[in-house]
Amino acid sequence: MSGAVLGWLDGALAERLDSRGRDWLVEASEEVGAGCGDTRFAALISMASRHARRRPAQLSPAELEGAAALVEGWNPERWSLLDLVRVRLVLSRPDLEEESAPQAICGALKFADVGELCALYRSFALLPRPADYAWQAGEGCRSNMNEVFEAIACDNPFPAAHFDEVAWRALAIKAIFIGAPLWRVCGLDGRLGEELAHVALDLADERRSAGRDVQPELWACLGAFGGERGLASLETEFRQGPPVGRRAAALGLARAGAAERLRASMTDEADPEVLATCERALAGHHDQSEFRPLNPHEPSS
Repeated sequence: MSGAVLGWLDGALAERLDSRGRDWLVEASEEVGAGCGDTRFAALISMASRHARRRPAQLSPAELEGAAALVEGWNPERWSLLDLVRVRLVLSRPDLEEESAPQAICGALKFADVGELCALYRSFALLPRPADYAWQAGEGCRSNMNEVFEAIACDNPFPAAHFDEVAWRALAIKAIFIGAPLWRVCGLDGRLGEELAHVALDLADERRSAGRDVQPELWACLGAFGGERGLASLETEFRQGPPVGRRAAALGLARAGAAERLRASMTDEADPEVLATCERALAGHHDQSEFRPLNPHEPSS
């Protein structure tokens, strides 16, 4: 896999780096490929900022399709040019199949700045020996820096594939707490379960008891696992919540397979946006991506 991903990265970087940046990357990749020491490896990851800007890479639809074809769930849409360069350096290591690689890569995180942390965490989904990175990825999710949390939690297939249930629930609930885009948590719909639903419903009850609105994306955590408690809570949201909450509740009811209860809830609804969401949900459009326009921190398109 790494060879194909390297080819993709080289293609993406070819027209985005200037000649000096390309020359430096060739030299640095060769040095890493020759087996430089861990301290030098970390230094090269840091030095990359001198040769590539931390600005959006603006990958094309074709490039994104190519990435997803190489690694299921991989979505570098929001990567920076500097992310691409740093991940290219990581994948240049000749020892990726050996124990020394995760030691060096995780070691480089200890003194990394925010940009370096994001790039290194984003590289995990592209590396062999994933079990060696799972604990460190969980540590990334505990970061108090939202940008670092999103680098591992969002658009990244690693957590869904390799986190245990405890770490997975913690990721989903933290995303709700800090307002991170839960709809971008790769594989969310495939890892719903009773425990996650239970924790989400407890959080919804706490919010209501405190007189606060329930975060709309919380309802993405239920699916068919909320039981009667979940359905009742969704119906309460549809009756009492703000428009964005009612739209989220419509999606939640549809995701739970409660089409008739959704239709009944629509009877007294007058808001055209809420009704439009209901109709989409009843037509089968209720996967996690449908929560995108409900996150106030995310553009709707």
